[in-house]
Amino acid sequence: MTPLLSARGLTKSYRRQSLLRSHPPRQVLSEINLDIEPGESLAILGRSGSGKSTLIRQLLGLEKPSAGSVHFEGRDLRQLSQAERKEFRRAVQMVFQDSIGAVNPRHKVGRIIAEPLRHLTSLTSEQQKARVAELLSSVGIDPADASKFPGQMSGGQLQRVCIARALATDPRLLVLDEAVSNLDILLQGEIIDLIHTLRQKTGMAVIFITHDLRLVRLLCERVVVLKAGQMVEMSPVDDRLDLTSQEGRALQDAVLPATPR
Repeated sequence: MTPLLSARGLTKSYRRQSLLRSHPPRQVLSEINLDIEPGESLAILGRSGSGKSTLIRQLLGLEKPSAGSVHFEGRDLRQLSQAERKEFRRAVQMVFQDSIGAVNPRHKVGRIIAEPLRHLTSLTSEQQKARVAELLSSVGIDPADASKFPGQMSGGQLQRVCIARALATDPRLLVLDEAVSNLDILLQGEIIDLIHTLRQKTGMAVIFITHDLRLVRLLCERVVVLKAGQMVEMSPVDDRLDLTSQEGRALQDAVLPATPR
């Protein structure tokens, strides 16, 4: 089976310059080889500065790699036609950590969710309105809240709005970039349950970028561990999730138990 999304030899360096002199390029990713299969849930785990966000920018085509390639359903992202690139944007959607910063505070919730529908589909205005109501219901929000502004929503509700927007085009891959890190533990559980239910209904794949192993156990089937831009471990996720790499064990040791011993 052809992977949904794959990376081969993915490497990224950034040039560093100052007013007085130039510096050697800083390598942030090194020789990443990775496949995301249709319908699977993959966690990308690592501490701050490990290269998680840089890897996602390469996988989504937001930046060009310094070396290597990214393929979507077997097609190199650099060689996609305009129509194929539009289809890629429909098929791959992202939810960010900062839900407040990810929306326009001057736009109502209905317009925010309808944004990808306007740009990536041929739905009429009435069809878009019906789709927005359907999406709000699917994430547990009253469709009447489409008339609210972001400032009238709680943090958990606004993150659900962002998820609804990401689901608007029926993506085959949903990327969650620390998307529940700013929520309290109860809301984290609710969002994880929501994503799990949506996966069962739609069969979409999920990439979950996080540093929290507790959330990985709840949502993911496979985990990749990054350290200093290198992939140091790839493991299946089970109830115990015993990581074997030095970095993986360090991340496990850093997670506090759910209840005091």
